[in-house]
Amino acid sequence: MQNFIHDDFLLHSAIARDLYHSYAEGQPIFDYHCHLSPRLIAENHRFADLAEIWLGGDHYKWRAMRANGVAERVCTGDASPREKFDAWCATVPHLLRNPLYHWSHLELKRYFGIDDSINPQTADSIWNTANAILANRRVHDILAANRVAVVCTTDDPADSLADHERIKQLGLKTRVYPAFRPDKALWVNQPAAFNAWLERLSGVANLPVRTFDDLLAALKKRHDDFHAAGCRLSDHGLETALADPCTHAEAHAVFDAARAGQAAPPAAWAKYASFLMLEFGRWDARQGWTKQLHLGALRNVNSRLLQQLGPDTGFDSIGDFPQAQALGRYLNALDRTGELPRTVVYNLNPADNYAFATMVGNFQDGSVAGKLQFGSGWWFLDQKEAIEWQINALSNNGLLSRFIGMLTDSRSFLSYTRHEYFRRVLCNLLGAEMERGEMPNDRVLVGHMVKNICFANARDYFRLDLDPAYRG
Repeated sequence: MQNFIHDDFLLHSAIARDLYHSYAEGQPIFDYHCHLSPRLIAENHRFADLAEIWLGGDHYKWRAMRANGVAERVCTGDASPREKFDAWCATVPHLLRNPLYHWSHLELKRYFGIDDSINPQTADSIWNTANAILANRRVHDILAANRVAVVCTTDDPADSLADHERIKQLGLKTRVYPAFRPDKALWVNQPAAFNAWLERLSGVANLPVRTFDDLLAALKKRHDDFHAAGCRLSDHGLETALADPCTHAEAHAVFDAARAGQAAPPAAWAKYASFLMLEFGRWDARQGWTKQLHLGALRNVNSRLLQQLGPDTGFDSIGDFPQAQALGRYLNALDRTGELPRTVVYNLNPADNYAFATMVGNFQDGSVAGKLQFGSGWWFLDQKEAIEWQINALSNNGLLSRFIGMLTDSRSFLSYTRHEYFRRVLCNLLGAEMERGEMPNDRVLVGHMVKNICFANARDYFRLDLDPAYRG
């Protein structure tokens, strides 16, 4: 049976179809946040088979397979690639109304020209067709075919930037930049992991890290190194924003205790983390960077499988943390000293959409259009319904026209179809309102906004160097 992905997928009106095909479809991709491996880009990796590129590292799919009764060895364990692929094909028919059903069929259609519905009966054909194509397609081919102008990876300060230096020498049209994510600097509540990370940081920064001031110096050195490598974005994954008052001496004491193997209790951790988060914000502002705050994930809920498999394997949830007050305190602490950088805040709990959308409006200062951004639907919210929720909250409380659009937030090189998915949802939403007379039926006016949301707003906002083909 031929699948349902066609030229007008998700586009339910003539206006929506015109907006998408005339204004959105041809735009390049500005992927300002993802978890792609810079090593695979530097090596121009060739994937061994469809299981590697489609299932490797994809905790979305692992969650679905587990829910379908698939054993862990077939999700993340030592099962053969074909066995894992077959288990996924057997799971997909059970995914109706889950966004993975849309995404998986979009990926097969766009990357491999496969129209078949995914199920055990089509598994052989899909496997053979896709693997024959993958034998002659590498990472750089995927980036070029998707017209990816920019990729911003997610990099720890203790990571080497050698792969990014190698990428620079390749002459790719796709510009690849690191993004600075210092979450592990906050790990004073887990001293064994924190101290092991400090040794890595010390080595890559070529600075001893014995005291809290040593830590600050090493992190600042790496911030400068990232800047020299072209980085202009930082990123933080937190339950809530952090801005508890904390003196240098208090932060120093927490650091010393963790260095000696004593875990920081919650109140001390929050003060120490707040001190660092404010420092990071000041550094970003001085360097002209954009800060990203990913807020609201309740991580590693299943302690048994965390111990067995490690983090980022599909055992996280939406958290119900109080957000507005903490976020307001953090943004205000930087704003009152003139050190608030451009900032994108991502919300994981849709109940807080209006709180986030109104909070960013408090700190627009006229210096930059859309200086504070309510970021796109993230993680559990990057599907049709939640994308519409985010767009509606932003539209009702701010300027949709200044929105910097979608990102992949993915470890997979097949996830660029998520930009297509987002663009179709956006155009369908706007087209429906134009048909109802809730917006003017002015294709040029609305189409120009669509083009900007799809690419130009991010291009102008982040101020990264692009290949001439994408500078506009």
